[in-house]
Amino acid sequence: MKAAKAKVIMDTGAHAAALAVKSARVDVVPGYPITPQTSIMEAVAQMIESGELDARFIPVEGEHSAMAAAVAASAAGARVFTATSSNGLLYMHEVLHMAAGGRLPIVMCNVNRGIFAPWTLWADHQDSFSQRDTGWIQYHCSSNQEVFNTILQAYRVAEQINIPVMVNFDGFAISHCLMPLTLPPQDRIDIFLPPHEPEWRLDPAHPSSFANVTNAAEYAPFRQMLSEDIMSAFPLVKKAAKEYKKATGMWDGDTIDTYLLEDAEVVVVAVNSMAAELRLSVDILRAKGIKAGLLRIRLYLPFPTDDIVKALPKNALVCVLDRNYNFGHSGGILASELKSALFGLRSDIIIRNRVVGIGGIDLTRRFMAEEIVSMMGEKKRRRA
Repeated sequence: MKAAKAKVIMDTGAHAAALAVKSARVDVVPGYPITPQTSIMEAVAQMIESGELDARFIPVEGEHSAMAAAVAASAAGARVFTATSSNGLLYMHEVLHMAAGGRLPIVMCNVNRGIFAPWTLWADHQDSFSQRDTGWIQYHCSSNQEVFNTILQAYRVAEQINIPVMVNFDGFAISHCLMPLTLPPQDRIDIFLPPHEPEWRLDPAHPSSFANVTNAAEYAPFRQMLSEDIMSAFPLVKKAAKEYKKATGMWDGDTIDTYLLEDAEVVVVAVNSMAAELRLSVDILRAKGIKAGLLRIRLYLPFPTDDIVKALPKNALVCVLDRNYNFGHSGGILASELKSALFGLRSDIIIRNRVVGIGGIDLTRRFMAEEIVSMMGEKKRRRA
């Protein structure tokens, strides 16, 4: 019997996420609608209703309950998925801490959308970056194919380290746009991601305590262990990417993605769909004789300091384009993270920053190329 061939289709990022959930053979999906994430839950619910996916769909009254149900199902040993956006993610905030502290390997998609006030339906990255300190690993994707591939890798990482993973991608620009999507054969995915076998689960036949009240002496080691284990995720992320490629022949992996970086004198740093468009901005700058390159951060948390330090060319001007505000500080969150990471390690690097694209303002390749040229002309020099 011949092995099945990969299937190539045109699909949206939201449906790509739903197809990844199906391919992961998820057991339980709690969900609540919110634009622009709703399409994911609608597609998954239809798959469950039709029998394409053998899973339990739990409709709830809000995102706080969606994450609470995800926590309960995961603690009972199920492979769990949910998705949200924007204020829905903020509403989950309390339970996100419980999922991470409880060491539950939940995978969630967050479809990036600006948060109120005022209301907006369009993308920026304030929502996911504001959840930095909840203890979730965070991937950020720049294409529909990467969304599909990353969700499967996220399960592999989460279930090996028992830490929840958030897969982020931009609302509408990715969630609702059609792109070519290659679906690996299910038998190859099953080799990469076998059935979930948790080391521990809640079982009425064997009563045990979960997330109970502790004294300081017991509490502190748990928190320290979570912090250390998040930092130990780097080799698992890299290994998952390599093993996914071995199983499927497809590559979306590692902690960073680079473009024309080897000889770059000006390096642009960004995440998500704007980073994909920035490849074209780099081409524009190269055509003008500017040695530009791109460093896209694919794994935001844990922050890939070592890989960034090794990748950045010597004496580079680093231009960070943030789609968020770091309130109380100048500029955006990504630039602040990068400055902190490089402090004391790369004194040859100059970092400049612009906040762009807030609330879904269109980021064309020409606009971003102009922003980079403008940053190059700034007199104020900010070193890492």
